Amino acid sequence: MKRVAVLYGGISAERDVSLNTGAQVIAALRGAGYEVQPVDVTADLGAVIAALDPKPDVVFNALHGRFGEDGVIQGVLDWLDIPYTHSGVRASALAMDKAASRAVFAAAGLPVAPGRVIDIADMEEGDPLPRPYVVKPLNEGSSVGVTILRRGDNHRQDIARDWAFGTQALVEQFIPGRELTVGVMGDRALTVTDIAASHEFYDYESKYAEGGSRHILPAQIHPDTHARALDLALAAHNALGCRGATRADFRYDDTAGEPGQLVLLEVNTQPGLTSTSLLPEQAAFCGIPFPALCAWMVEQAKCRV
Repeated sequence: MKRVAVLYGGISAERDVSLNTGAQVIAALRGAGYEVQPVDVTADLGAVIAALDPKPDVVFNALHGRFGEDGVIQGVLDWLDIPYTHSGVRASALAMDKAASRAVFAAAGLPVAPGRVIDIADMEEGDPLPRPYVVKPLNEGSSVGVTILRRGDNHRQDIARDWAFGTQALVEQFIPGRELTVGVMGDRALTVTDIAASHEFYDYESKYAEGGSRHILPAQIHPDTHARALDLALAAHNALGCRGATRADFRYDDTAGEPGQLVLLEVNTQPGLTSTSLLPEQAAFCGIPFPALCAWMVEQAKCRV
């Protein structure tokens, strides 16, 4: 029987989400017949390393956000020579860095929104792009810190003054239309979900609060768009060098009719595995129950790749 250590919690802004993900993964892996060791990750890295001695057969990385999905913990596990789920150091770091991943996507010919990196202090003086535009932290997940500035909004200076995510930000043209997402397992894109958020976009509360969004599965979109979304998700996964499971998020501008324009937003290398999460829904739709999804991730685990 494989012994699997599940790392969850962590020290990012997404700790609560990770605790939820970890609890569900622990239960699923036990149900699938693995010996499971929960490890609540705190700021004490020495304690984490001590908890991994003796070495487990596999680490299931259920961490979200900084230090969990940005290549940091992946580097530690590579050093310890312990196989782990999801992507390796390079792909994790690239995907978490929105500016770097945009550059990779653009170089691969994948569609991204017009935008650029700015010094956040410059927003006090004026708009960096024509409105509407989106302001994003460079290295956060789960839509933490994301804001849309529309015509008539008067909180541009407040955003600049209250910014808590470093000295820079990514600004991108706001793409109207719908939010779509595609899960990828290895070399297979699963299906397309249309996300109808309760707020103006798919923000943190829409993602994790009960009733925060409706997931329309499969998305009711033009067949050509459905096929293209699958192709783009797999291409983005491969362009970053990801492994295991990922999820690609898109904006779909169908305001002038279908088929519309797909724009790739990001690839999440550590998709949520909570009761409201999208990847488990898509896997179940494709005939893969949650315990089997988690077991597949364990069996795909590697290190130093």
